[in-house]
Amino acid sequence: MNYQTEMKIKRFSNKPYVTYLFLTIQIVLFLLMTLFFGGSENTNTLVLFGAKDGSYIVSGDWWRLIMPIFLHIGWMHLIVNSVCVYYIGIHLEKIFGHWRFALIYLLSGIAGNIASFAFSDAVSAGASTSIFGLFATTLMLAETFRGNAYYREIARTFAILIVFNFVSGFLSFGTGNVDNAGHVGGLVGGFLIATAISVPNAPGDLKMKRIVAGIAYLIACVFFIAIGFKKIQNGL
Repeated sequence: MNYQTEMKIKRFSNKPYVTYLFLTIQIVLFLLMTLFFGGSENTNTLVLFGAKDGSYIVSGDWWRLIMPIFLHIGWMHLIVNSVCVYYIGIHLEKIFGHWRFALIYLLSGIAGNIASFAFSDAVSAGASTSIFGLFATTLMLAETFRGNAYYREIARTFAILIVFNFVSGFLSFGTGNVDNAGHVGGLVGGFLIATAISVPNAPGDLKMKRIVAGIAYLIACVFFIAIGFKKIQNGL
């Protein structure tokens, strides 16, 4: 294989295909809801497609902890979240590689939806649980690899977005428009799971830190699932 072919293969493999895939899924689902099933702002449509609804999760619909990541409520919700996924995704997928990035994205979103299941009664959907996990991932990189100027720079950039989003979310508290529990769950879950997965060829001295973070992620998920079950069953 000559040098030019190797470079073409490398450029091809470095493209953020997982980011593109996630964006495609959420856009296709949004169009299906909008064009054929009554609209993305219709609660019945959202529930049909897998939005987070605690009563269904208690009944065994565990897939509702992942599907909300790809569902959006209205055009503005879709556009804002898609832009965020694209711009942060192209950075982090390059750093972590395709499968690590995919796991961080999905497991952050699941953690956010579990937190929402535990603390919010509203039907909810959106990629923001995963987006907050990606925000937290930049903080993990800066904290773990403190000598890396690039990681520090992207962490500073996204730390501003974290603060802005949390302030906006808590100013909207009580309106039902923002799932603050999901955002916090995504942020914490994202930091833990990104620490556990880490970057390719991570230094060996991070092994114990990664194990502890992975265990903490699992314990937190189980704990908040139990809270959600207890809350809903006591309310029935």
